[in-house]
Amino acid sequence: MRPLTDYTTYADARRHFSGAALWALFDGDRDRLNITHECIDRWAGDPARVAIRIAYADGSDESLSFAALSAWASRFAHWLTANGVRPGDRVAIMLEPSLPFYAALFGAMKQGAVAVPLFTLFGPDGVRLRVDDCAPVLLLTTFEKAAEIGALPGTRVIVPNDGFMRDLERFDPVFEPATAATGMALFQYTSGTTRDLPAAVKHTHRAVVVVAAAALYGTGVRPGDRFFCPSSPAWGHGLWHGTLAPLALGVQTGTMSGRFDPERLLAALHDYQITNLSAAATHYRMMKNSGAAQCYRVTLEKMSFTGEPVDSETLAFAEATFGTRLCSMYGTTEVGVILADYPGAADHIPKAGALGKPVPRVKVEIQSPDGTPCPPGRVGEIKVWRHAAWFPTKDRGYVDDDGYFWHAGRADDVIISAGWTIGPAEVEDAIMKHPNVAEAAVIGVPDATRGQVVKAFIVAKHPPGPDLAQEIQDLVRTRLSQHEYPRLIEFVTELPKTPAGKVNRKMLRERT
Repeated sequence: MRPLTDYTTYADARRHFSGAALWALFDGDRDRLNITHECIDRWAGDPARVAIRIAYADGSDESLSFAALSAWASRFAHWLTANGVRPGDRVAIMLEPSLPFYAALFGAMKQGAVAVPLFTLFGPDGVRLRVDDCAPVLLLTTFEKAAEIGALPGTRVIVPNDGFMRDLERFDPVFEPATAATGMALFQYTSGTTRDLPAAVKHTHRAVVVVAAAALYGTGVRPGDRFFCPSSPAWGHGLWHGTLAPLALGVQTGTMSGRFDPERLLAALHDYQITNLSAAATHYRMMKNSGAAQCYRVTLEKMSFTGEPVDSETLAFAEATFGTRLCSMYGTTEVGVILADYPGAADHIPKAGALGKPVPRVKVEIQSPDGTPCPPGRVGEIKVWRHAAWFPTKDRGYVDDDGYFWHAGRADDVIISAGWTIGPAEVEDAIMKHPNVAEAAVIGVPDATRGQVVKAFIVAKHPPGPDLAQEIQDLVRTRLSQHEYPRLIEFVTELPKTPAGKVNRKMLRERT
């Protein structure tokens, strides 16, 4: 049986994909499997083979080989055991991408502990809520964060500085994992505020097999790619699609460490000669707005985005600048990737604005409130068949006559004004066509007459003049309709975003 990585077309994906073919890409089986072995150890035979390239915010770079990561993960696994950490104990890791971060992430999973990556910009309250929720025996972080957080009852705080790393070197660089495929490997927290903590999504070691399908058809990863994902590995996209999935297929990946800078991203894409980029829609928009793209030579073979819809101006910029189609990838932390545009498949043509088509062997429907399937063109909730039941994504959408799925907004983001149902994404897309608009976010606000009206929060490229609000309203009226234009406009210096890079409409609603 030829490996699935040999096939690149949409037709072949439908014809050859199977559970057996997916499992054949891995060393482990349905009983015994370990994420660190699959992602790191089995590729470590060549000491020069690069696993991860890190672009630091200060302009420096670091390359980590599979062999080096395997050795450091083993040392950390032995250190955990020597320090009384047992399989199943949680190990929280609040570090930027770096050797200590990856040694701890892969070492914890190799030993049988549960790795819990935490976003480095969480404040003390955000950290404490998550620590209280998952009760880690260890938290690895920086001196600054440790001082800011303070004491955590029941949790030992470790700063993996140079001295700590030197101490690790005395441990054996070989550790043989012995985890069950169904053993717990990772806790992952989705985006949320400190007032509304999302529950941890708990992943077993076998989840790495499931995410390989997303790599094959969502980001189009194949051996020989030079892959890059600027999203933080503390979040789903950066962790699963940007780190674990490419490494599990033996593919070099890259990431960013420190404060995000779109020009630093462009420089990394140029310097590393990246051929496959997967990023959030916000990353592409920020590269466009930076005006620096023409200073770097970047030619991609595959390019994908996720997180939220990309506006048409940003899509046009990305495709013109990088020389390939920008492909959508859609899913949730709970169900994984369910819709994709099959990057690299010559026989699948993405439709601008669409979410794509279902990945192989995944059943997706648009359903009415009563659970019946919606006909093409009718908006309903996107649901996926999972564990013998329809699982709600809490996103609205529709399917067209060609089988492409389209997003119509989060269920709680939909605006109903004077009986009209309005999706914020299309209003935002129209607003973004004004030459003085850098970013836009739309919500519904209460109105005594209409129930709700559209309000737009806009980041202008240049200081807004007295006529800009009217120009934007007229533009939306012309492009969409009389009832969809933003009756209220507020100019802001920046839009609140979740750590995953999405516009945080919940925060906008709370401040209105």
